[in-house]
Amino acid sequence: MQERKVILAIDDMSMNLRTIKVLLEKHFDVRLAKSGQMALTIVNGERVSLILLDIEMPGMSGFEFLEKIKDYPNVQDVPIIFISSHASPELIKHASKYGGVKDYIIKPITPEILEKKVYAALNMNPFSGHDAAL
Repeated sequence: MQERKVILAIDDMSMNLRTIKVLLEKHFDVRLAKSGQMALTIVNGERVSLILLDIEMPGMSGFEFLEKIKDYPNVQDVPIIFISSHASPELIKHASKYGGVKDYIIKPITPEILEKKVYAALNMNPFSGHDAAL
């Protein structure tokens, strides 16, 4: 049996974290962090396959979180999808400067968009649950 991929969702809003967990937990192990600091503990202790990252959070923004993990060897190749309620061209351009950023989701989270972008970032076929290359 194939090991389930681990998705780390980082957002300061509990409702967004619950939405992500409910939508993805059927096919993935979902870890939740309400702050960048909590997320640092998770990525320091376990291998994640994908990070869903809110940009604007108190204490540590999504951009600051990425700066802190850039030297963590276990997340160097982990794809990142930013999640934000702001979609200005400047913010999206700034987000795209980070190497691991694969996509951008605008809040409120739409289930179909979240699922499609997660599967695409992980190169998986959403219908089979297996890697697209298989």
